[in-house]
Amino acid sequence: MSSITKNLQHVQHQIAASAERARRAPSSIQLLAVSKTFGEDAVREAVQAGQFAFGENYLQEALEKIAALKSPAPAARLEWHFIGPIQSNKTRPIAEQFDWVHSVDREKIARRLSEQRPAELGPLNVCLQVNISGEASKSGLTPQELPEVAAQVAQLPHIRLRGLMAIPEPTEDVARQHQAFAAVRALYESLRAGGLALDTLSMGMSADLEAAVAEGATIVRIGSAIFGARNYT
Repeated sequence: MSSITKNLQHVQHQIAASAERARRAPSSIQLLAVSKTFGEDAVREAVQAGQFAFGENYLQEALEKIAALKSPAPAARLEWHFIGPIQSNKTRPIAEQFDWVHSVDREKIARRLSEQRPAELGPLNVCLQVNISGEASKSGLTPQELPEVAAQVAQLPHIRLRGLMAIPEPTEDVARQHQAFAAVRALYESLRAGGLALDTLSMGMSADLEAAVAEGATIVRIGSAIFGARNYT
C-alpha cells in the first residue's frame, strides 16, 4: 500500500469521525485532493486509491496534468477544480478544462467564464470566494460586496453558482476556527434565504478540517495530508 493510499484512508477516516461528531452523514462531505506542485504520478496513485476529485492552483501545471490524465472511459473520468487566484487573461482555459471553479471574486471573472464555457460541456460549477478574515494578502469578496455580486453571477448563462469558498486566517485556536467558518455559513444561509439555490460550502483544510465540518462544509480541500510536504522550487 502506497503512502498516498494510506494518507487518503486516514483523511477519509478523519472526515467520517468529524461528521459523526457533528451529527452529519460522511457522504455529505466531498474530499477534494489538492494536488498542486505534485506530478501526474502522484495523482495516478490517488486515483488508484479511489480519489477522483482534484484541486489545482496553478493553471499551466494543471493543464499539463489534465491532458496527461485524460481518459476516454467515462467511469474513469476525473473531476478538476480550479482553486487558485484567477487572472482575466486566463479564464478561457479554465472555462474549457475545469468542472469547478472555487475562487471567483469578481463579476467580471464570472462573466468571462460564462462567455468562454463551451456549451457542449454543460454549466461550469462556480463558488464565490469570500475574504472572511479581511486579510489584505488574500483574494475574495468582502461580506458587504457578496450579495450584489452573487445576484449578478447567479443570472449568468453557462455557469451555475453553487456556493461559497473561504480560506480563513490560519489559527490553532479552535474557537476562532469555528467562528470564521460559522460566519461563512451565515453568509451562505443569508443568500439561500434570499432565493439563491446554493448547496456548497468549500471550506476547511488539513489544520482546521474538524471545525469546518462542524460548521457545515460540503467540500474540504486537503493537500499535504494526502500527498506530503510541498516543494515549491
